Amino acid sequence: MKPPPRIKQTFRLSAELSRDLADYARRRRVAQGDVVQAALSSHLSPDGADRLEAALARRLDRMTRQIDRLERHIMISNETLALFVRFWLTAVPPLPDSAQAAAQAKGRERFEGFVETLGRRLAKGRSFADEIVQDVPATTSADPDEE
Repeated sequence: MKPPPRIKQTFRLSAELSRDLADYARRRRVAQGDVVQAALSSHLSPDGADRLEAALARRLDRMTRQIDRLERHIMISNETLALFVRFWLTAVPPLPDSAQAAAQAKGRERFEGFVETLGRRLAKGRSFADEIVQDVPATTSADPDEE
């Protein structure tokens, strides 16, 4: 089958766009006219806008799901920290002045162990939020404090 006839068109491009077109065509080893024709076909295609919109919608949906997961993980982290602080403040009695130095030394030792454990867990890719999701059964209640 014979290709459709080609009609010569004359138009002007900015110097920068002309250089970009020449560079692109040279890198791809195609004629500049073929690059212009492909670009115009894509731009003028009636379904081109629909394809672009569908691709953007898919990407936005994926980003929304990722943001929802991040929001959930942050909520779990914040709630965990708040519960721990409340428990710690209510369960740990104040120390007498004579025990402060020993408690601070023990605290530094425990904190170093905590940081090492955290580093190992992060290196393995294991997260506390994932463990929470696995360990806690799903509830039908919208408010976890109702139970």
